[in-house]
Amino acid sequence: MTEFEHKLQQIRAVLETTRLSGIVFRSSAWFAWATCGGSNAVLLTTDSGVAEVLVTPNGAWILTDEIEAERLAQEEIPVGFEWLIHPWADVKAGGKFIREMASDLIASDMPRSGEIELPPQLAVLQASLHPAELERYRVLGRDAACAMTDVLLEAKPTWTGYQLAGAASERLWGMGIHPALTLVGDEARLPLYRHSTAHSNPIGSRAMLVFCARRHGLYANLTRFVYFRKPSKLELKINSDVMQIEAEILAASRVGATLGSVYQKLVSAYQNSGHEHGENKHHQGGTCGYGARDAIALPDSRVQIREHNAVAWNPSLVGAKIEDTMVVSSTGIEVLTTDSRWENTTINGILRPNLLLR
Repeated sequence: MTEFEHKLQQIRAVLETTRLSGIVFRSSAWFAWATCGGSNAVLLTTDSGVAEVLVTPNGAWILTDEIEAERLAQEEIPVGFEWLIHPWADVKAGGKFIREMASDLIASDMPRSGEIELPPQLAVLQASLHPAELERYRVLGRDAACAMTDVLLEAKPTWTGYQLAGAASERLWGMGIHPALTLVGDEARLPLYRHSTAHSNPIGSRAMLVFCARRHGLYANLTRFVYFRKPSKLELKINSDVMQIEAEILAASRVGATLGSVYQKLVSAYQNSGHEHGENKHHQGGTCGYGARDAIALPDSRVQIREHNAVAWNPSLVGAKIEDTMVVSSTGIEVLTTDSRWENTTINGILRPNLLLR
């Protein structure tokens, strides 16, 4: 069974059990999932796109206008869908077609009048990555990590945060990757902000670079540090502490574990490392895939980690953070965002990135 056939079967099983007459996917994230990596994005700063997917018990359609149809058919959409192509000025055509094909109860990720939210079963299905999705994710992870290495090997202390973010974005775009987020922590602002956006400051003697890099709807999330000097003893200790905190979080990241149970583990991990309540300074990450974070770990979260579920944890302390995108399965943890050129340390059998010393 192909990925498309598998997903269509899954969606129709949900239609049957919920007695829905149709499901409409409008957001870039759900569109990518339903089309096996296709993109309906044109304007990158909005969640919605230029096409929709409609699935009923008897059909599956792409709904779009005459401007977009040919490009989408040639470059984004797998074989198997039918099409509704309407004049761009007929803004009601899609809604009319949906009501004709699915006249009763309709669910959507972005509901319109008379529609309801997606059944929660779909989020569970999306979390467990198909083998074809996993392969796309592995390639994306390697490419994003290579882009990170390339840029930090070229960076200069005199570059501004804007220049570093710009160089990173250029490298990602050159690989066909959307730079959904490029955070830059420069030397002066690293001790002040956990979410350090790019700034006009020179990056100085050390810098942090963060990617949320999107391709085929999937997000590769990673953080790296470059030093243009020898790190201080305190900086090395803080970095080691962050790595140990993450190691405890990863040990708790098992198939079937809830994000709430992992959160409780990370609270104790901060305490064990001598940084009690450190988790309060920044969110700690969670599951990911078709979002930079699909669900963030919260104290009482009942969201479960599924088989072949991607996660990205990001424990942090003052001036230090660690983050990679990984897949959790019953056989262990696979790190996706890896580059063989980057020096690593093995912790509990998992390669973790060291500081880049230049």
